Amino acid sequence: MKKLVLAYSGGLDTSYCLKTLSQEGYEVHAVSVNTGGFSDQEIEEQEQKAYAMGATTYCSINALQTFYDKIVQYLIYGNVLKNNTYPLSVSAERIVQAIEIIEYAKSIDAAYIAHGSTGAGNDQVRFDLIFQVLAPAIEIITPIRDQQLSREAEIEYLKSEGIEMSWEKAQYSINQGLWGTSVGGSETLTSDKALPSEAYPSQLSATEPIKITLEFEQGELAGINGIAGKPLALIQQLQEIAKAYAIGRDIHVGDTIIGIKGRVGFEAAAPLIIIKAHHLLEKHTLSKWQQFQKEQLGSFYGMLLHEGNYLDAVMRDIEAFLKSSQKTVNGSVIISLHPYRFELEGVQSPNDLMNASFGSYGEMNKGWTADDAKGFIKITANAHTIYGSVNNTETK
Repeated sequence: MKKLVLAYSGGLDTSYCLKTLSQEGYEVHAVSVNTGGFSDQEIEEQEQKAYAMGATTYCSINALQTFYDKIVQYLIYGNVLKNNTYPLSVSAERIVQAIEIIEYAKSIDAAYIAHGSTGAGNDQVRFDLIFQVLAPAIEIITPIRDQQLSREAEIEYLKSEGIEMSWEKAQYSINQGLWGTSVGGSETLTSDKALPSEAYPSQLSATEPIKITLEFEQGELAGINGIAGKPLALIQQLQEIAKAYAIGRDIHVGDTIIGIKGRVGFEAAAPLIIIKAHHLLEKHTLSKWQQFQKEQLGSFYGMLLHEGNYLDAVMRDIEAFLKSSQKTVNGSVIISLHPYRFELEGVQSPNDLMNASFGSYGEMNKGWTADDAKGFIKITANAHTIYGSVNNTETK
């Protein structure tokens, strides 16, 4: 038997891979990596399905804390939203999943590793980059990509093999994790169609607005409504609160790694609230140039991560900068939740640079005189005046 490790989620693509590979003479070891998308019951169901479809062994790896420590905290520090929209819900977790899977494959001396990515998406690049760098001797097998299969063809095959799944649900590709859920379907293959409400995992169940407070310590989420906790648990707690309002739905359009435009729906209540709240707190507690440099590096970090370049050494350099910038990002952010939206109402921080003792914007100057202001403005104008004089330009 040829020992093979399959990155297995229990969804349509990986179910097809497991069934076909087990019939082709491979000793398939199905491995699922939990980055927030699976409950204990779902993991148990995954295991039952895996064995029913021919897996030799099944293993579930809990990588939630690893996912937060290695990636999520830096996405928060960097306020990372791809194209100012998408919190990298899937692309971020794929990196950790790939690393955990390849380490497992090496631990059991597998000669092959497989995943269910198509040939027209980003995940094939993310998985293969990690696999090739960390274990170049292990052969990568990708049935969906190699056979250019449609979802309809996969469904028909599994039906013919007597495999029972929720075929209606299988019409949508749903990837749920700690940092949000992506939703792909026939609508996202177009430029004009919206996903139906029922395609999203969370439905509106709360209509009465509420206020919540998020507490941050050195840029990390440290409490909700005055009750302290660990960041990982607090993210999950906030998601449970906010998803009742169906907050965080949107469709991201971006440039894929392979050069084509891609469109995907997502639901990310907790990530969007946390990033926006954290960003507001930074506006009050960081200097102008800290914010400027963070915006550049945060965007660059997100782009490299999105495209699978997590192992590049520059990523550790950027992470060091982002973490260093968070020393004064302390305080609380007041937020109101409403159906389908949220509002940032204000902050309270011991490091708030809007300190009234130095003056109130547009009201009163306390730290300088009127003559100081006039001199400052005159000197500031010097560069413009000199350029205009030398080049005989006039402002029109």
